[in-house]
Amino acid sequence: MEVMNRQMHIALRQGDVGGYCLLPGDPERCQHIASYLEGAEFVARNREFVTYTGTLAGQRVSVCSTGIGGPSTAIAVEELAACGAHTLIRVGTCGGIDLAVRGGDIVVATSAVRQEGTSLHYMPLEFPAVADFDVTDALRQGAASTGASVHTGVVQSKDSFYGQHEPSRMPVAHMLEEKWKAWKQAGVLCSEMESAALFVVSSVLGLRAGALFAVLWNQERKNAGLPDPHCMDTDLAIRAAVEGLRCLIARDAREEGL
Repeated sequence: MEVMNRQMHIALRQGDVGGYCLLPGDPERCQHIASYLEGAEFVARNREFVTYTGTLAGQRVSVCSTGIGGPSTAIAVEELAACGAHTLIRVGTCGGIDLAVRGGDIVVATSAVRQEGTSLHYMPLEFPAVADFDVTDALRQGAASTGASVHTGVVQSKDSFYGQHEPSRMPVAHMLEEKWKAWKQAGVLCSEMESAALFVVSSVLGLRAGALFAVLWNQERKNAGLPDPHCMDTDLAIRAAVEGLRCLIARDAREEGL
């Protein structure tokens, strides 16, 4: 009976997670993020979904990996919501698009280009993939506290890593390259693979969602002959997300009169 009460993919049940959840893509990053929580304990592992739960600023907080891409992200969002989560924060990585974005910077997403397929199973393309304002504002505060260079704006969510990095060998190369030019011209900050699904599914389910990224590199800077520092260390972005969540918890407490 206990197995029946668990969610099919994340293997969690009511009471296993806090209302606030940090969502990395990489399962191996979960334990590191959980180390910033108080009393964090391993809860479950199934497929790409690894979960820890602890406390932060007096509130129960969970860390749950989503794997790569929109489909698994949507599953995590659906099942975390069923377990009682109300606020979801993606802690991810990205590649820069705008020339001002460099490896080692942090990007906080306000919204996402829906160049993926998962969100279309929830809402038509005309519906925007937008982050929650309060979550985004808190993440900006958290990112600023790290001393990193922080960018806030639109990101691009895609389904194919190699469609971005090797578009010329794809039969649809012209379409991919023309759209990429459009994102650059419009000032899209970076490219990643989960935020559009996270934002749209969260909107449909009535959840708050936000996203923050460690910038690994920027291929457009390299193409332009500019210095293109690479930074594979995600700790700065993790600390930014944790501090942002701390700010959000404090704000929520003030608004609730606690």
